[in-house]
Amino acid sequence: MTQRAPNSRLKDVVAESGWTYAALAHAVRKVASENGESLRTNKSAVDHWIAGTLPSGQTGQYLAEALSRRLGRVVTLDDLGLHSPASREEDDSIGLSIGPDPLGVLAWMWRADLDRRRFLSASAYSVAAAVLPLEHVRDMAARAATARAGGIAGNAEVAAVRDMVRMFTEMDERHGGQHGRSALVQYLMSDVAALCKGRFRTEEARQNMVSAAASGVHLAGWKAYDAGEQGLAQRYYLQSYALATDSGVLGHDAFVMRTMAQQGMKLHRPEHCLALAESGLSRVHGKVDAQTEALFAVTHAHALAKTGKRRSAIQEVERARVCLAAEQGDEMPFWALAWGPAIATVHSRTAKVFETLGDRRGAAEQYAMAAASRSPGTYARIVALDLVAQAEMQAAQGGVEQACATWRRAMDAMDGVHSVRTRKAVTAMRRSLTPFRARGLRCAQELDERAIDFLNG
Repeated sequence: MTQRAPNSRLKDVVAESGWTYAALAHAVRKVASENGESLRTNKSAVDHWIAGTLPSGQTGQYLAEALSRRLGRVVTLDDLGLHSPASREEDDSIGLSIGPDPLGVLAWMWRADLDRRRFLSASAYSVAAAVLPLEHVRDMAARAATARAGGIAGNAEVAAVRDMVRMFTEMDERHGGQHGRSALVQYLMSDVAALCKGRFRTEEARQNMVSAAASGVHLAGWKAYDAGEQGLAQRYYLQSYALATDSGVLGHDAFVMRTMAQQGMKLHRPEHCLALAESGLSRVHGKVDAQTEALFAVTHAHALAKTGKRRSAIQEVERARVCLAAEQGDEMPFWALAWGPAIATVHSRTAKVFETLGDRRGAAEQYAMAAASRSPGTYARIVALDLVAQAEMQAAQGGVEQACATWRRAMDAMDGVHSVRTRKAVTAMRRSLTPFRARGLRCAQELDERAIDFLNG
């Protein structure tokens, strides 16, 4: 830690928050825990920071996020007087806004991502930024148009970008988020950004190109999410939303709002999740094909369950089921195919609704149906994670041997997948198996040995 002059900026913001030093330290530890780090921050540490000591590692980021949540606005390291001269170029607020030039913001983020800049990859999920799409919907007319100049592009170029995004998506699902990540960012930064800034033969071609770019940026966010880099993922999603809005393609911006709602629920940050899910659903209801609407309905159901609205959640699950059973009609749009077949996604999200509501048997059945609805070769990672979740529900009901069999199938699917989430799932599995290994249950012991080999591989 570096000693400097007393930090009056930090002192003033802490005073504005109304928190005691002990309460602030607790909030910092909580944010750190959400981001996979265990801190021992206490009121004495806060006192040292105000005296001029710089927090070590990513603690400054966690401090800024804790105060952002308390004050209801984005608080940056600069606001807290915590930028050292060497790190001033590292703008911790980059990407946490929706402006007229998302490609300009992304160019900066892409360079930082390729360089694996620690301050960005380890940035905290921002509750204050999660509300931005909702505010943006209410104030869309205030946005300026993205600047465009250069060569001429048309449907062939749009098809080429979609094909590349589809290829990267398939690679991501088969081999994990870290496979091909740098190549995706490089492709977006060079080819796609240049195409989006070019001239187009028709307005429809321009719209579809920007929408394809938004899908690519959404995938970059998904890869960061799979790596456990939640703050970076959120920034990518915000800029994907900005591009989707700029494209004018019906429903695409709502789909990114849906993703942001799901990220907040996964991180146990319910603020704005229900509003995001409701807003996304209302923007597409009756305007997209039935399968796509089912994706929005089941996410809305999950958000309702997370906020204790049990009856409404069950009604929305039924709504999603009815949508899936309806005549398919129009094809699903390109942007809605991010996670493969709609039926598999609806089963997986329905399982999460049932799990939230305490229906473990129903959740296990839905996770099994989700896994069975996807090709394990094409969707190896998500099939594995659905099977892991199914096994957890089976074990919670006392079906340990059945759970071990399902866990084995999950580990079969994980072979060759490089994903932080799959490693966390295997680590959690080992914890779940601990009491059964202690009792000498053979299937638990064999599975644990396999898990150790996987984690050491």
